Amino acid sequence: MIKAIFFDIDGTLLADNGKVLASSKEAIKKAQAKNIYVGVATGRDPAKVKELLGDVGLDMFVTYNGQLVYTSKQTIYAQSFKPEVLEQVTRFADAHNRSINFGTRSLVSGSRLMRLGQSAIVQRFARFIPRNFPVKTMQNIMQAISFYKKDDHYEKMTILNQPIYQCMMLSPESETELLKRELPDCGFHRSNSFSVDIVPKGGSKLKGIEVFLQHKGIAVSEAMVFGDHYNDISMIKGVGVGVAMGNAKRMTKEAADYVTDTNNHNGIAQALRYYHIIS
Repeated sequence: MIKAIFFDIDGTLLADNGKVLASSKEAIKKAQAKNIYVGVATGRDPAKVKELLGDVGLDMFVTYNGQLVYTSKQTIYAQSFKPEVLEQVTRFADAHNRSINFGTRSLVSGSRLMRLGQSAIVQRFARFIPRNFPVKTMQNIMQAISFYKKDDHYEKMTILNQPIYQCMMLSPESETELLKRELPDCGFHRSNSFSVDIVPKGGSKLKGIEVFLQHKGIAVSEAMVFGDHYNDISMIKGVGVGVAMGNAKRMTKEAADYVTDTNNHNGIAQALRYYHIIS
């Protein structure tokens, strides 16, 4: 019996126009009427989640790839970077001239270029970029779009005096092994081809989901998740029912128990009907 449902946001709960389908909102309300917890598991920050989904009426929020888990009434889990690990990340970004953003409980700040990269328009555009696309070329394109000028050294930014839960850095997939070598105390999650979410080692959407489930006394086998990208695979494989959207990456589909329709064509409602969660 499913007691909790978690949705990825971009490419899953949101259609390509950046909105939640009416069929998805209705399906969520029907599930909640059956005393099922419904929320998100996302790499997004709390402020952006509220901006995108403020009218949906969700029960729980697993944000920053599992580093910050909360409800409207309480914070359940908050795991920020240790100062020495955050220092390693900022030194890497400065040494390699990489644009990077830092995520606190209330805001994301840092590189003007990366703030552009985190926009919904650029996120959708990123889905069509080849995996081996040169990061320098991408940076030049984004600089031209944003009339970007070089940021100051990140180590001097006052935002680093606050707890940082996630860093978002411009970096191609081909650099994954370099990141692992240079930043051994970090974990890496990708939702597009040209940037990476950096969290404290061991952090993931699945970890955040497990924390919430334990808090509520719900077994992992009683949870369902929906996702579409590589950073959704671990949670799709790690819970009772993993659903991949019809627009998902091939590897994500292969990891799923069920592949539903796309984020633009009632995929969420279809899967919830398939599992008899809603009528």
